[in-house]
Amino acid sequence: MYESQSTRTAFPLGRRWLPYSSYLRDRFGSRMYKVSLDAGFSCPNADGTKAKGGCIYCDNRSFSPIARHPERGSLRGQIEVGASRLIERYGPVRFLAYFQAATNTYAPVEQLRLLYDEALSHPNVEGLIIGTRPDCVPDPVLDLLEEYARTTYVSLELGLQSLSDEVLRWSNRAHTVDCFFDAMERARGRGIDLCAHVILGFPQEKGDVGLKMGEALGGIGLSGIKIHNLHVVRDTPLATLYQRGALPLPSIFEYASRAADVLERIEPSVAVQRLSGDAPGDWLVAPDWCRHKQLVLQAIEKELLYRDSWQGKFCRAEVH
Repeated sequence: MYESQSTRTAFPLGRRWLPYSSYLRDRFGSRMYKVSLDAGFSCPNADGTKAKGGCIYCDNRSFSPIARHPERGSLRGQIEVGASRLIERYGPVRFLAYFQAATNTYAPVEQLRLLYDEALSHPNVEGLIIGTRPDCVPDPVLDLLEEYARTTYVSLELGLQSLSDEVLRWSNRAHTVDCFFDAMERARGRGIDLCAHVILGFPQEKGDVGLKMGEALGGIGLSGIKIHNLHVVRDTPLATLYQRGALPLPSIFEYASRAADVLERIEPSVAVQRLSGDAPGDWLVAPDWCRHKQLVLQAIEKELLYRDSWQGKFCRAEVH
């Protein structure tokens, strides 16, 4: 069974955190690439099972290239297209199939097995990355992922987003904070990489939200983390609020400070998969600064440098 934690504690030159690319290179012995997939899943907060309309900030088309095309095509076809583009740019490469759009465990186990098997049947695909909600990983689904993890790499992304149930209700997530920690508890020890997805910048949250997020996530057994700034994309309820002047957004400096607070409190072995949220130019409404990913990364790096700090400086003991 694959190990679920990296033992690496040294960061690449010029970084004060552990990038996911470095984590994967250590794991596989070479650079790995992700091919994003849309398997046609829905979400329980979009189809009426728990709520309607989906998250207040979400439009899958803004972050999933496949979702922006009306003809999605088969999984195999999506992999072939994604792989051909990467091969054309980089030469022979190895891939991870990234089930990205919507809630990618929101189906019966038998259907999930068919979809995951189809992705893994491609000769260049060497693992699965599965994005989902913490209320959509019942034990039979975790049993299935544990079965795959015995022979291949499996990463499970669980969307926490906020530590406030008030914020989760406001954003129409239709699950609770406790739901996330229950999912983490049941998923640990199965050989699966566990990644938490969080958003910083909700208007209800105070300036110390990053500190609280880092303290809550440090030491719970994560293998990865995605940290996004709250950003507004068109055709969403959040865009309507912003256009009415009812949505204050943090500056790049405020966001960098909060992200640094999180990084300081999670283990140095946790792979940082993202540190910024953005969208294609024609989809992004605000803030304008998140159009420039490198500027965001530089702002976080400068904040850590100013503090003489780094990922894991104040982390709690790891879970064993």
